[in-house]
Amino acid sequence: MFIRSISGTKTAGLTDINCQFSDRRFRRLASTLIFNEMRKIYIYIILAVVLIISGCITSFVPETDEDPELLVVEAMITDQAEAFSIRLSKSMPLGERVLPSTRLRPVSGYTVFISDDHDNYYWVRESSVKGTYVTDPALFRAVVGRVYTLRINSTSGEGGDYSYQSLPMRLNPVPPIDSLYYGKVLIKDKTQYSIAEEGCNVFLDTEDPSGECKFFRWDYSETWKFQLPYPVTNNTCWISSNSDNIIIKSTSVLSEARVSGFPVKFISNETDRLKVRYSILVNQYSLNEDEFSFWEKLQNISEEVGGLYDITPGTIPGNIYCVEDPSRQVLGYFSVSAKTSERLYIDDYFRGVVNLYSDCVSDTIFGGAEIPELNTRVWILEEQMYSMPPFRVLTEKKFCADCSVRGTTTKPDFWLEKDEEEDE
Repeated sequence: MFIRSISGTKTAGLTDINCQFSDRRFRRLASTLIFNEMRKIYIYIILAVVLIISGCITSFVPETDEDPELLVVEAMITDQAEAFSIRLSKSMPLGERVLPSTRLRPVSGYTVFISDDHDNYYWVRESSVKGTYVTDPALFRAVVGRVYTLRINSTSGEGGDYSYQSLPMRLNPVPPIDSLYYGKVLIKDKTQYSIAEEGCNVFLDTEDPSGECKFFRWDYSETWKFQLPYPVTNNTCWISSNSDNIIIKSTSVLSEARVSGFPVKFISNETDRLKVRYSILVNQYSLNEDEFSFWEKLQNISEEVGGLYDITPGTIPGNIYCVEDPSRQVLGYFSVSAKTSERLYIDDYFRGVVNLYSDCVSDTIFGGAEIPELNTRVWILEEQMYSMPPFRVLTEKKFCADCSVRGTTTKPDFWLEKDEEEDE
């Protein structure tokens, strides 16, 4: 194959063109050249205007009366015999450009107490995790009917000599979850070219005959079992995940404190949660009206896209204030609630659940007795050794051959298989 060189090609000048073409053709060519030059000029003008306009755009940071750093408190206690975490942090200034994960800066060295209306004081010790203070379950357990106050002192910590405390919070009782159940949801009907797809809704029923509890909040922890398509050692694993959305309900406008068919969780068919076996633990909390209002406003924020005129978290009043300077804003809430829980297992067939391992395709490698650094690229599924090479090695990506890449091989303590659940 030959490649012709074009480096010696001569470019005709305007005089040459004039000699070779008639006046009519020359005028046509000249017009074309002029048009092309004018088009280039217009393009340059448009680009210049765009650059000037874009150069005039600057970031807008609204002026606020907030302190550059605000104390943020995340605290909740219940009537359960368990350790409770109180997290203290400082918010970054509004105009500060930081990652969402670093928006809150944990603070250390604070003195934290919880007191009740019987003049009992419980010291909350700081844990090994900076900014996280943990109660001792052997010394503290909240009691229904009592009133609790959170007290925070920053004298020995960061942020100057200030003390903070919450409003007194009464621990209200909460009724049990009467029923926790699920229902299939048709996501896409069967067609000539595709199968039907189904998801799952988890519902609950609860009722307080006394009418004392009219404001509810729920959260959940979900765990599901999954299996790999190969009979390897690490074939079965479990994954756990906690809720990250706000789930609340008020019965204050109803004639009775009853919640029926309330959707707690939707499980999509785009995950493998429903592939083998799934479990969800739902926790139910009792709220007073002020705390319900706090969570409702936070819920509105989380559901908004976010913009200049949207409500900001700093405008949501909590129940914690600065003792020395009540005008000094504090973010967060000290939640005091009774708690009840219910677990549900789902072991059913759902149509159209995604197969996360559909792209797993085994491959066979032939080589000597040793294939150096094989595990850095592939995972050995099977070795067939013969007296003489080549040796056959069936391989696969580690994601497809080791379930611990996604989950844990340790079965959770609470986990029951279907036959064990039926025996209880």
